[in-house]
Parts: sequence; structure tokens; C-alpha cells
Amino acid sequence: MAKLHFHYSTMNAGKSTVLLQAAHNYREHGMDTYLLTARIDGRAGAGRIASRIGIAAQADTFAPGDDLFAMTQRRLARGPLGCIFVDEAQFLEPAQVWQLARVVDDLGVPAMCYGLRVDFRGELFPGSATLLALADEMREVRTICHCGRKATMVIRRDSAGRALTTGRQVQIGGNETYVSLCRRHWREAVGNHPSGTV
Repeated sequence: MAKLHFHYSTMNAGKSTVLLQAAHNYREHGMDTYLLTARIDGRAGAGRIASRIGIAAQADTFAPGDDLFAMTQRRLARGPLGCIFVDEAQFLEPAQVWQLARVVDDLGVPAMCYGLRVDFRGELFPGSATLLALADEMREVRTICHCGRKATMVIRRDSAGRALTTGRQVQIGGNETYVSLCRRHWREAVGNHPSGTV
């Protein structure tokens, strides 16, 4: 039975590596896959999912307003699919998560989504919040803080290396911009959180 999966983590946990390995496993067993990634994130090149360890694959892209159910139907017209893989799933709109749920429920195609759970302010991305609400299965992809504890948060740094606490939710960047931390070290880095509760 097809399911909607959400594999979530913080930055640099290896989500794209896990996605690419899982897609390879499907293809190795003779099942075709449909890879999608956010158009906004072109760090690896347009329509490309890439891992920090050097593996990569081409993918279709999604942007706000795209209908993922219709895109999947068009892809299915070319042949059966074993699974859909979505990288950078935090950038999905809530409506697009519902469209993926329809792909699973109505078309019988599993959807594996990989993305960040929270932003640098400690707040859920809208796409991630909807995936947490709708996913049939959820799995955390783990990474560690510099102290060795599990990293669950991320800070965004300015050019001087200081942690930022305000700004747009979406800013594309890698290791030069973001650092994954445990909650304790995130709290130390951001100082007084805007909510006043840190």
C-alpha cells in the first residue's frame, strides 16, 4: 500500500544522500522513479539533486503554484512509477503536500519527501508542518552538534559568523551560512529568542 513519507532533519544530515540511495534501490529492482526538487535551490545546478559526498541525479523542479498531482499524472502517462522522491520538501506549499497525499491515495504511488523540519528561528516551515500533519510515516535523519549531541536546530550566520535571529524564512545557503546545533547550543547562539522564551 502506497504511503506518504517524511524524512526530516536539520542541515547537513545527509537527506539528499539518503534520497539518492533509496531512488537507486528502486531502479536497481526495475522500478522507475520520479525525482523532484525545489526550483528555488539551484546550488547544485538547475533541476539537480546533489549530495555533499559527491553523488547526484537530475530531477524535475517544483515552484509555488505548481500542481504536483497533475505533474505526476503527466509523468505516469509515460509509464509506471515505483516511487516519487521530493528533495527540499520544506519548500512545498501546504496545498502541494495535499496534492502528494492525493498521489498516494488516488494514484497508488508512494511519495518520499526529504526536508528540513525547522528554520533558523526554530519555527516550522509551512511545507514541513503540513507533512508532519499528513505523513503516514515519519523518520528523522540524524546529525550531530559540535558537542556530540543530536542536532535538531540550525542557526543562520552573517558574514562575521554571528547568529541571526531575524530575516526571511527562506535564504538558500550551505555550510557558509548555516550550522546545525543541539537545542542547548542553538539557545546559546541566538541569545534572547524573539518569543522571549529562550
